[in-house]
Amino acid sequence: MARERLVNVEPTQILLIAMLAKFIFVLMLLLNAAPLMAWAERRICSWMQNRTGPNRVGPFGLLQSVADAVKFIFKEDLIPAHVRKWYYLVAPGICVVPAFLTFAVVPFGPVIDVNGQHISLQLTEMNVGFVYILSISSLAVYGIIIASWASNNKYSMLGGLRSTAQMISYELAMGMSLIAIILLYNTVNLQEIATSQGGPLHFGNFVIPFLPNWGIFYQPLACVIFTVAAFAETNRLPFDLPEGEAEIVAGYHLEYGGMKWSLFFMAEYAHMLTASGLFATFFLGGWHAPGAGALLQHLHLAENIFPWALVAIQVLTFTLKVILFMLFFIVIRFTLPRFRYDQLMKLGWKILVPLALANVIITAAVIAAKTY
Repeated sequence: MARERLVNVEPTQILLIAMLAKFIFVLMLLLNAAPLMAWAERRICSWMQNRTGPNRVGPFGLLQSVADAVKFIFKEDLIPAHVRKWYYLVAPGICVVPAFLTFAVVPFGPVIDVNGQHISLQLTEMNVGFVYILSISSLAVYGIIIASWASNNKYSMLGGLRSTAQMISYELAMGMSLIAIILLYNTVNLQEIATSQGGPLHFGNFVIPFLPNWGIFYQPLACVIFTVAAFAETNRLPFDLPEGEAEIVAGYHLEYGGMKWSLFFMAEYAHMLTASGLFATFFLGGWHAPGAGALLQHLHLAENIFPWALVAIQVLTFTLKVILFMLFFIVIRFTLPRFRYDQLMKLGWKILVPLALANVIITAAVIAAKTY
């Protein structure tokens, strides 16, 4: 009887341990994104502008972000007298929570087998992961508009209105760019989309062995549209009009300071991390590492070590792809100037949305022609 109970409990324990491990991994990734990216932005900016950058606090200035975090934690928490207090306090949380929740369905590794239990290396496996991402990420705009309204400041309100119009405009283009990927792989499950991108590139019976089977080669236009929309959705240059320092001082978070401001800061980098993870999943093969299996076979690893070594390489490959796209955010920030507001709207509604719609129609027509 004791043995039967142990057998019945063991799968549950495995699933609980796996869920806890995945939760800790994703949480650490999201919490460390802001300080590491702040340091990387300062260093890369200094290299691009021929300056020194942070180099005093810790080796290569690595502890500068830690010092900033300590400063924010112990900074006096002021609440201006003219703000709408309750909404003013809750707005940063409304921004940061959706940013953290969205990454839950991004697969950072394959489905592994642990003692007969199939465990997907993503925090939550959903058959409607694509719909979940679009719905949860759109909630962040409520935090921004509440923060701008609650601040009771004309510059904050202008920033909030800009951000609302910008995010609504570019969400449409982003969603339609991903619909073409959904049509291509015939699933809305992100783990299945990543799994489908293994092996060499092929068009029907024609195989290109030296190129990986990634979405970017099938949908280059969708890739460009998604990238531009991701910059607009995360309020990054050249689309940082909600924070336009030159004309509206700091936009929607003008009246915020200390830890409340740092929550907006964390939310922005968490959105960048999620956008990078989605780009890697949809267009760069997700966790696939071309040639990793052949490399490990040459090392003649033991049978019980080989699958775990392959999984480790695949997780590291996904992490590297995310880091490269995050660095792309930084390089663009210090390369392109800010758009005017009319240029922003024109690009979204008159260029990206028609292109994305045309791409969906053409993709659907090609798939239908191949099917029938």
